[in-house]
Amino acid sequence: MARAADGPAGSDFLALDVSGVPARQLTEWLVGEVRAAMADGRLPVGARLPATRVLAADLGVSRGVVVEVYQRLGDEGLVAGRVGSGTVVTRFAPPSPAPADPGAPAAAAPRWPAAGPGSPVLPPPPGGAEFDLSPGVPDLAAFPRAAWLRAERSVLDRATAADLGYGDLRGNPVLRGELCAWLARTRGVRTTPDQVLVVAGVAQALALLAQVLRARGTTSVALEDPGSRGARDQFAWWGMTTPGVPVDDEGLDVAALTATGARAVVVTPAHQFPTGVVLSSARRRALLGWAADGGLVVEDDYDAEHRYDRAPVPALHASAPGLVAYTGSTSKKLAPGLRLGWLLAPPQLQVELVAARHASDLGSPALPQLVLAELLASGELDRHLRAVRTRQRARRDALLAGLRAGLGPDLGGAVVHGVAAGLHLTLTWPEGRVDDLELVARAREAGVVVQPLSWHRHRPGPPGLVVGYAATSPDRLREAAARLAAVLR
Repeated sequence: MARAADGPAGSDFLALDVSGVPARQLTEWLVGEVRAAMADGRLPVGARLPATRVLAADLGVSRGVVVEVYQRLGDEGLVAGRVGSGTVVTRFAPPSPAPADPGAPAAAAPRWPAAGPGSPVLPPPPGGAEFDLSPGVPDLAAFPRAAWLRAERSVLDRATAADLGYGDLRGNPVLRGELCAWLARTRGVRTTPDQVLVVAGVAQALALLAQVLRARGTTSVALEDPGSRGARDQFAWWGMTTPGVPVDDEGLDVAALTATGARAVVVTPAHQFPTGVVLSSARRRALLGWAADGGLVVEDDYDAEHRYDRAPVPALHASAPGLVAYTGSTSKKLAPGLRLGWLLAPPQLQVELVAARHASDLGSPALPQLVLAELLASGELDRHLRAVRTRQRARRDALLAGLRAGLGPDLGGAVVHGVAAGLHLTLTWPEGRVDDLELVARAREAGVVVQPLSWHRHRPGPPGLVVGYAATSPDRLREAAARLAAVLR
């Protein structure tokens, strides 16, 4: 249905007036009006939006326009459809940055701290930035609320009083059993429930390993370079040195690892953070050979399930369970706020890891463990991941298309990495061509938060930007890409 030619072109809802809005801009206009009403408090959390047919009739526009608007707002996590209530506001939209006062003194551009001991674990918070494209943030709006609620009800119907007690320090046996089956089916990992330790995410797994290794006399853990800044600061907190090992197109340089003298190393072989490189077959064999000579490989199975244009890569643990401590979590699969993960360590470390867990917090929450077990057993988690992959691919494509539209097919000389999988992509330039800290500061001024690649390096190297796309809808990604491209030009 086209816009009505006669009658009022407006609605009592938000006093919307559609007159004068070009037909091709209706969707963007209506998204902006609703988002603005959320930001200024006219639409508080819990407010109900009109039915799509009603609002379309009031405005004299196609119902498809309103459906698309609600879908975009839902993709951003701002609204959700609820049985019996229609579409309701679920959280406030962030306010747009206030226009600058021409007479005010210019604020200093924010800069990330240089990599090194004592630096904070996280970069400065995004604040009021309009577009937060920080890496590592999943699509929280896609959290399977209905499936989680069904599983929770089922768990509560069956749970015994004993299930609500302190329980086994290693985690609920039901969850450990389901994890074994799921990891075997999806990652090729062979283990038993007795070898699984349920933890509060990969961060706690690394903290427990740091404590146990330190107590055994290991004072150095090698890390990928570039690599996870969080892992570096985690081990430094526990008093360990963290020599960087270069990463190239085949992954971790095992010869360089040997030269560090470290007897433990943390790797992300399925999708290296932040470059997106997959550890090659030759490097996998060399790394396991290094471990067989007395080393320990800590495998963070980062982003393994988020793949779009390539076949799955089996976990390194599948080839040598006795040499690899394998860890993963629900943080990128479901939501980081669940604080649920798992650690599969070689047998000689398990007793000490459980003791360290006991000293830490007495175990993970009971009910979320059982709900996750139900999602695994029912296949709901697999269905969720398949749906999320489709959404993420569309978002990745929107970001790339926006960058190419603004910079040209060659991205203005930048090289893009890691597009076949994951929640982010990385852009790099030849060394000395740009200052990525300066680019990040200028992008922030344009309302876009990204991370400098140098922030994740141990040693100087080619500059770059690490750009997340999982938590932002395609239309907003295209707008953010246009702003970022203007900065890069």
